Amino acid sequence: MLKTSESQPRVVIDDVRKAFVLRHTHSFKETFVAAMQRKKTTTDFRALDGVSFSVGTGESVALLGFNGSGKSTTLKMISGVLRPDTGTVLTRGRVAGLIEVGAGFHPDLSGRENIYLNAAILGMTKKETDARFADIVAFSEIERFIDTEVKHYSSGMFLRLAFSVAIHTEVDILLIDEILSVGDEPFQRKCLKRIRELHDAGKTLIVVSHDLDMVADLCERAIVLKGGRVAFDGPSHEGVAILRHG
Repeated sequence: MLKTSESQPRVVIDDVRKAFVLRHTHSFKETFVAAMQRKKTTTDFRALDGVSFSVGTGESVALLGFNGSGKSTTLKMISGVLRPDTGTVLTRGRVAGLIEVGAGFHPDLSGRENIYLNAAILGMTKKETDARFADIVAFSEIERFIDTEVKHYSSGMFLRLAFSVAIHTEVDILLIDEILSVGDEPFQRKCLKRIRELHDAGKTLIVVSHDLDMVADLCERAIVLKGGRVAFDGPSHEGVAILRHG
């Protein structure tokens, strides 16, 4: 059954299921030998198994669970990177996803060029990007390297630029997946401060992180996934306690 929030939803996940094929052979020879021995060469892994929930405008929600519970798969469904096998995923408004460091960046383009590329992917016009360009670069703190090809960037520099572009868009829904684990502590604090400012401005936040103290403080609501199903949906501190006690 779909659990809805009180406010008008920005995100609706309704009975979503997603399975992946896991391969157990690494070459044609291994596949041939396994077939001759009548061994299974693949198995199905059900990442999501009937997940339903909605997220209202201005809510901050943490997706919690152990590795393989379906958190990142759910986030990728919301971002549009993945599509469900069955069920419905609906979003209302502009979505910006900090799901993978460097995603949406071209390694042979400079930081400057990638700002315009990534902003365009996120739905910004060139005029909007021009108006925010100085703020994007200033927040990223990589002014010296802005005209360097990003293939020479460290993962921390990727993070700074990707996060800066995402939070300077006219975003309605911000998705964050463990990306704050990259980078130095002062920049992490700066990111968290900016995320809180976006939340205070009425933006919808959906966060995946293993930093339980951080998400309990940042998010009001937690959805705990276990085996691809919703095991808990309620106050974040309760969700954190459930996860910590197994």
